[in-house]
Amino acid sequence: MKNKMKHRSSMMTEGDKRAPNRAMLRAVGFKDADFQKPIIGVASAWSEVTPCNFHLNELADRVKRGVVSAQGVGQIFGTITVSDGIAMGHEGMKFSLVSREVIADSIEVVSSAERFDGLVAIGGCDKNMPGCLMAIGRLNIPSIFVYGGTILPGRCDGRDIDIVSVFEAVGQFNSNKITREKLTEIEKCAIPGPGSCGGMYTANTMASAIEAMGMALPHDSCQPAVGEPKRLVCDRAGQAVVELLKKDIRPRDIMTKKAFENAITVGFALGGSTNIVLHLMAIAKSVGVKLTLEDFDRIGKRVPHLADLKPSGKYVAADLDRIGGIPAVMKLLLDAKLLHGDCLTVTGRTVRENLKLAQPLSKNQSIIRPVEKPLYPTAPMVILKGNLAPEGAVAKISGLKVVTHTGPARVFNGEEAAFAAIEKRRIKAGDVVVIRYEGPKGGPGMREMLAITAALVGQGLGEKVGLITDGRFSGGTHGLVVGHIAPEAQVGGPIGLIKDGDQITIDGEKKKLELHVSSAELKKRRARWKPIANPYPKGVLGKYVRLVSSASEGAVTDEFKN
Repeated sequence: MKNKMKHRSSMMTEGDKRAPNRAMLRAVGFKDADFQKPIIGVASAWSEVTPCNFHLNELADRVKRGVVSAQGVGQIFGTITVSDGIAMGHEGMKFSLVSREVIADSIEVVSSAERFDGLVAIGGCDKNMPGCLMAIGRLNIPSIFVYGGTILPGRCDGRDIDIVSVFEAVGQFNSNKITREKLTEIEKCAIPGPGSCGGMYTANTMASAIEAMGMALPHDSCQPAVGEPKRLVCDRAGQAVVELLKKDIRPRDIMTKKAFENAITVGFALGGSTNIVLHLMAIAKSVGVKLTLEDFDRIGKRVPHLADLKPSGKYVAADLDRIGGIPAVMKLLLDAKLLHGDCLTVTGRTVRENLKLAQPLSKNQSIIRPVEKPLYPTAPMVILKGNLAPEGAVAKISGLKVVTHTGPARVFNGEEAAFAAIEKRRIKAGDVVVIRYEGPKGGPGMREMLAITAALVGQGLGEKVGLITDGRFSGGTHGLVVGHIAPEAQVGGPIGLIKDGDQITIDGEKKKLELHVSSAELKKRRARWKPIANPYPKGVLGKYVRLVSSASEGAVTDEFKN
C-alpha cells in the first residue's frame, strides 16, 4: 500500500541517494514518519488582488489539515489569479483569459517537479476553476477541486446588490438617472467581503459544472465563502483525496464524455454563463475528450432553464445553497432522466449513489422551477451559425422577451472605441453594435464586455440593441448579445468585413447570425482586408497569440490527444 500510494513521491524520498532531497523537505517540516506517507499538493490561488481569493489561505490550511488527518502529508503552494472585476473595461482584461493558461501551466509545473502523489486545487475568481481543472486533467493524479465559495450580497436601498449592480450604475449615472452620490453609495455597499461574484456568473457557473462533473465534493459549489460549512468541505477534501489514492481513482476516470454532458446539463438548467462553453471545451482537451459546439447545441435542445438566478433572474448562489444546492438540482434532473447517473465522482461513488444521500429541493421555494414548468423549455444559451460565424458563436437568451433582432451595424475596432460611443449616447435603439479584433489572437486575450453591456443596460438599451463580438461576455452580462464569434476578425473571419450600416440579423430561435451583404461584395472586401498589427509581439501576450486556438475550440494553448 505504501508504494502504491507513493507512486510518484517515492522517487524523491526513498533510498540513500535521496538524502539531499529529504534534507530539503526536513527544512520545511517533514519528520521521519512523513517520508513513508503520500505527499499531496495543495494548490492555492490565494491573493490580495481580489475578494474572490482573499480568504483562500485559510481554506488551504484546512485542506492540509484534512490530508494530515488521513495520514498524508500536505504541501501548500501558490498559483496566480487575475481579478476579472478589477481588470474589466481596460487593457488589463487582455490578460484575464491568458491567466487560465498560466494557472494550468504553473500547477502542472509544481506538481510534476515536486512529484506529488495527489492534488487538491483551490480557486476563486473566474479563470481559477478551468485553469485548475486543466492542470488536473494533464497530470491525471488523484485530485479534487475546492471552490472558494460565493460572496454574500451587499445591500442598498433595501435590496441585494452585487458587482454587476455597480457596472450598471455607471450607465445610469452617465444617463443622468442617478446622482454621483448614489453611484458612490452603490460602489461602497456592493462587495461586503470575501467570495466570488454572487449570481450565476462565470465563477459560480464553473464551480457548479465541476461539481456536476464529479470533480468536487457535493455541496461545494454554492456555499458562501465565509462560514463553517465551507471550512468543513475543505477538511473533507483533504481526506477524500487520500481515499482516491488508495482506490487509484484518477481524473480521467471521472472526466468522461458523459461527465461533461452532466456539467453542461447543470450549467444550462441554472442559466449559467456563456463562458461555460469556452472553459468546458478547454478542460475536455486536457483529458482527451472530444467536446464540440454541436454537443452544447444537442444538449441545449432537451435541457430546460429552471433557475431564477442572476443576471437574468432574482436570486444568487447563496440562496440556492439554502434550498439544497447543486445536489438538490441534480436530483431533480436525474429524476427527469436528464443526467447520467452512472458517472464516477471524487467521493468514490457514482452520481446516482451520491444523490441517494441528497435532500430534495426545499418546499415553498421559487428559485428552481419544476422540470415540467420551466422558465424556458430549452437551454438559455444557444449556438449560432451563419455567414458571420461559420465556426459558430454563443448567445445567451435567458430572460429576454425578444430573441431576434435585425438592424444596422455600428462597427468598432476594440472595446474602448465602443465604450466611448456609448458614453456619448451615439448608440440608438435598433442598432447592432459590432466589437471586433477582441478575439483570442486579435485582442489579444478575448476580453469580456461587461462594461459595455452594463452601460447599455444602464442607458435603457439592454433589449433595444443587438451586440456581437469575437470577444467574450462576463457571466454578469444580459441582453441580446453574441460572443465567441469564430473565425475571429484577426484571422480573416467575416466579422472583420462588416461596414457601418450593413444589416445584421441575430436570430436566437433559428440559431442564425447573418450579414445581409452579397457574396460578391464580401469577396471584394476580403481582397482589401488586412489584419491589424499585433501590439504585443513579446511577453506573455506575444506567446499567447502564437499558440492560442480558435474560440470554437476552447481558445487553448495546449491540447492533449489520445
